[in-house]
Amino acid sequence: MIETQEGDVSAYIPTNVISITDGQIYLEPNLFNAGVRPAINVGISVSRVGGNAQIKAMKKIAGTLRLELAQFRELEAFAKFGSDLDKATQAQLRRGERLVEILKQKQYSPMAIENQVMIIYSATKGYMDEIPIPHIQRYQNDLLQEVENMHPAILQSIRETKDLVKENTDKMDEILKSFTERFKSTIN
Repeated sequence: MIETQEGDVSAYIPTNVISITDGQIYLEPNLFNAGVRPAINVGISVSRVGGNAQIKAMKKIAGTLRLELAQFRELEAFAKFGSDLDKATQAQLRRGERLVEILKQKQYSPMAIENQVMIIYSATKGYMDEIPIPHIQRYQNDLLQEVENMHPAILQSIRETKDLVKENTDKMDEILKSFTERFKSTIN
C-alpha cells in the first residue's frame, strides 16, 4: 500500500512497485466520506486481472459502468465551474449520480451477484434516471423483492449460467419498464 501526499498521484511511486503488482487501485478519501464503498477512483485505477475475476454477466454490464463513472467524475468537476449545461450533459450527470448511489453499500450487507447484475443493469440502461436520489435505495430494494417473488427464473439463470443471455435481457427490460413506471407513480 502506498499513500500519496494530498492525493498527488503524479508524485514519485517506485517503478518496481508498479511492475510487480497486478494493478493499482486508487482509493479516494472524498468518495469514502460520501459513503461510496469501496471508494475506488475508476478513472485512474487499473488492473491486469480485471474482467478475469468477473462472471460473464457482470463483464457485459460493468464495462459501461466504469466508463460512465469515469466520465461522470470529469463532468462533475467541470460542472462546478459553470451553470449553463446542455441537456445531454445534465442527463449524464444525473445518470452518474445514480450510479454512485447504487454503489453505496451498507456495512455487513453483501449482495448476491445476480442481484448486483440486476441493479447495475437497471442503472446503466437508464431505468433509474428519473428516480430522485433519496428514493434510489427503496427502488433497488423494491425491485429486487419483486424480481425474487415474481420472476425468480431470471435471477436463477444468472446465478447458474453466470451469463446474461438475450432472453434474460429482453425479460429484464420488460420487467424494469413496468416496475419503473409503477415506482415513479408512488413517488409523485
